[in-house]
Amino acid sequence: DMWRETGKLFLLCLLLAEHHGTAGSEGECEDGQFQCDNERCIPNIWRCDDDDDCLDNSDEENCPRKTCAPSDFACQTGQCVPGRWRCDGEPECPDGSDEADSTCIRQSCPPEKFDCGGKCVSLSWRCDGERDCENGADEDDYARACPAEEFQCRNRRCLALAYVCDGDDDCGDGSDEGKCAPPTCSPHEFRCNSSECVPQPWSCDGDPDCSDGSDEWPERCGGATGGTRPPAPPARRLPCSASEFRCSSGECVRLSWRCDGDPDCKDKSDEADCPVLTCRPDEFQCGDGSCIHGTKQCDKAHDCPDRSDEAGCVNGLNECQINNGGCSHICQDRPIGYECQCPKGYKLLDKRTCGDIDECENPDACSQICVNLKGDFKCECHAGYEMDPVSKTCKAEGKSPYLMFTNRHEIRRIDLVKRDYTQVVPTLKNAVAIDVNVASNRMFWCDRFHRKIYSSFIHEASDPSRHVTLVSSALHTPEGLALDWVHNNLYWTDAGDRSISVATADGSKRKVLIDSDLSEPRAIAVDPGQGFMYWSDWGSRAKIEKAGMKGVDRQVLVSEGIEWPNGITLDLLSRRLYWVDSKLHLICSVGLSGTKTRVVLTSTERLGHPYALAVFEDRVYWTDREKEAVFGANRLTGQEVTALAENLNDPHDIVVVHELRQPRGTDSCNIGGVENGGCDFLCLRAPQITEHSPKYTCACPGGQQLDSDMRHCVPGKSSACCRPHARRGTRASQNKKPSTVTGTNSRSDRLSCRSLNGEAEGPKLALHRPPFLATAGP
Repeated sequence: DMWRETGKLFLLCLLLAEHHGTAGSEGECEDGQFQCDNERCIPNIWRCDDDDDCLDNSDEENCPRKTCAPSDFACQTGQCVPGRWRCDGEPECPDGSDEADSTCIRQSCPPEKFDCGGKCVSLSWRCDGERDCENGADEDDYARACPAEEFQCRNRRCLALAYVCDGDDDCGDGSDEGKCAPPTCSPHEFRCNSSECVPQPWSCDGDPDCSDGSDEWPERCGGATGGTRPPAPPARRLPCSASEFRCSSGECVRLSWRCDGDPDCKDKSDEADCPVLTCRPDEFQCGDGSCIHGTKQCDKAHDCPDRSDEAGCVNGLNECQINNGGCSHICQDRPIGYECQCPKGYKLLDKRTCGDIDECENPDACSQICVNLKGDFKCECHAGYEMDPVSKTCKAEGKSPYLMFTNRHEIRRIDLVKRDYTQVVPTLKNAVAIDVNVASNRMFWCDRFHRKIYSSFIHEASDPSRHVTLVSSALHTPEGLALDWVHNNLYWTDAGDRSISVATADGSKRKVLIDSDLSEPRAIAVDPGQGFMYWSDWGSRAKIEKAGMKGVDRQVLVSEGIEWPNGITLDLLSRRLYWVDSKLHLICSVGLSGTKTRVVLTSTERLGHPYALAVFEDRVYWTDREKEAVFGANRLTGQEVTALAENLNDPHDIVVVHELRQPRGTDSCNIGGVENGGCDFLCLRAPQITEHSPKYTCACPGGQQLDSDMRHCVPGKSSACCRPHARRGTRASQNKKPSTVTGTNSRSDRLSCRSLNGEAEGPKLALHRPPFLATAGP
């Protein structure tokens, strides 16, 4: 009948229309694309790459047979992968043939390795408290006893006997202080009201050493502060400037700190009456004012409390049923329209076509080396490191790494594998900065009270008679210290005269490198391989800078989003600089060229008052003056925060000691039989800007200059002159320091004169010596 025939004709038209919409012609694919037999269009580069991108395998047909290189492994599917990926625990062949049992014939582990049951890991990882074998065999029956000269805590931690019954919970479980008799001070010690014992000369010296400050109480010291320092002048209440905000409690803070989410006023009035934020551009504002993510609008689910996110939505045609919506991979139908999506490891190139994501563009995608693959990536390790089969992170081979940190009156050490906790240097006055030479087993430190730089072999450092004074004059407020372990030179910052200096590691030759445009220089780090030094400045225009190791080629790395950059450290493997900001409660990192800044951790709870930091493997470690502790966290994610040492006494600097932290390099100043590069005075590493850059440069003492041969020193054309060093006033919020720290930040203006040898005149400036905590800064 007529209606039946008409229906058949209509159905035939629909089928032809659908076929026309899905088939298309070869001309429909754009330039640079390959048309599959099923009419899909894919990028030409995906042709014959051993992946079925067409979904009918037509892109892998009629491909020339590959011949793998001798260093490659040939997969059974014909693919070639690097030979080092064979039997590494991660299948790279599509069929997994590189990890098949027939491929990975079990072999015995060498003597320096531990057998996990088919896989070998470093023997030093055995019984380190961390599971490195997938079956946990490296930690089975782990019960380590401490040496006879150490104390074993209930939690199995080992401590130096000197830490038992010292008033501090060093174990973390209180077991080192559980059975202690009241302390008895020796005749040469002063007994604090808090029962501590400090050397008698430290009493009434103007520097509170007891935790309760009782060694400096006026009634004990006759109303004086020890006689070595003048009392601080009374603080005056000054009017706030136009760029400052007056707190209800009276002090002034930066106007930019108003409503920044971080209370800076004592009464927190800078965070009162702040405006309510509106929804972000990628969010949908509900009728009641609340915000939801934009993708939740018209998703057939009521996400707004008032259901306004589903109002006015249209549900109709599914565009994905026609030619997959023109999407190369995934077509997702939406209440309004549709969206092309990509599988994991791919990204949209033109809203329709998916292309490979180069995960290696993220500098922290891997611990160390990142190899980009199609739709995926693979991590590898540098020489000297080994991939942990469980955590997939790079761990150092060789001796156990350990932390060394200053704790005001001492320098301590924590083994990062065994967790042994010992004292390295005792009875210091105010140690603030430290560095080491791993190869020579020598350590260097600054004492801000004595204003000197010292050195000692690490194994002899517990004996004060073995300490060597390297720099003893014209130091005002030494803050940071860094050793060039290749060329054996020592660099330091001095906030007192706002300078950066260098000296040979024995202290015999010394020179001021930078003394301009510095406000409050603090931390310093060096890269001898590339010839650059880096430092932080927490002054009114806070910044992190870099320059050649002679002070040339100076440039600013970070100047935005930074307030109090107390500590910096370098990760030479990833070519990144890490810093802590105690005002903003941040740990951040940036590339050594000043690009790709990222936040590692931000937390007022986790980062009370961070001061210094160090990076090793996948961990970042830092000291916190407010929490009086040392912490560690994952340097890539900021997670896994743990406390390594607590109940400390104003910890400052921290370093990681391991041979891989200081890569061996060629001493450019002592090659070819020419000692000290032929320089009369200092030989310093030159910045390696291009492959044609000189390897080293000579430097002369103050008042002299290089001759035409650029090696010998001759008298300068003009003598040094005096210039005023006007110290800026104190910011009220700079006094936000741990409650156990007292003192003022105010410093009187003074005239700084440089003599012809480039050093400040010590005796004159010694009259203006400020209290050590007055220069502590943030």
